[in-house]
Amino acid sequence: MSDTLTLMKESGALLEGHFLLSSGRHGDRYFQCARLLQYPDRAAAALSGVVERLKADMASGKLKIDVIVGPAMGGIVVAYELGRQLGLPAFFTERDDTGAMTLRRGFEVREGQNILIAEDVVTTGKSSGESAKVLEAKGAKITALACVVDRREDGVPLLWPLYAAAKVQASNWDPAECDLCKKGIPAVKPGSRKF
Repeated sequence: MSDTLTLMKESGALLEGHFLLSSGRHGDRYFQCARLLQYPDRAAAALSGVVERLKADMASGKLKIDVIVGPAMGGIVVAYELGRQLGLPAFFTERDDTGAMTLRRGFEVREGQNILIAEDVVTTGKSSGESAKVLEAKGAKITALACVVDRREDGVPLLWPLYAAAKVQASNWDPAECDLCKKGIPAVKPGSRKF
């Protein structure tokens, strides 16, 4: 896990300041994983530990994965790299013109297919949940979630087992309770989600 953080720092992917996160919360650190994932060798290295754990659980029968799906934008490269290393198909969900998550571009899931959702960063699991809803409506089963950075606060639950390359403590607040807003520090929104 410390290797992943080193790779992120070397890539300029770890930012500090006041950020509006994709979850709608505010944070003092932002993990711009695209800066890490732009380097195929670093992406492979950062996710290799996740792949080892996934392979072990698949071999033991604890986990079944048929397809990897990443919510756009942040999950696309993560899904592809996990798919490459695991030898599995990978594609993505994306938002339509209304902002709702959907499955497009001819991507299909079958009834009973086991899905690993892949993200760049998990704070609350909101994007994963939106993708899961779309996939489950088509009969798929979500078996796990994988990410580069798990930035959840202690006690924030997820519906599936999580395989993270790095677990990082980073403060985040509901906007009404944000310490940085109270100090008058403007928030920036580096992510892709429209609010």
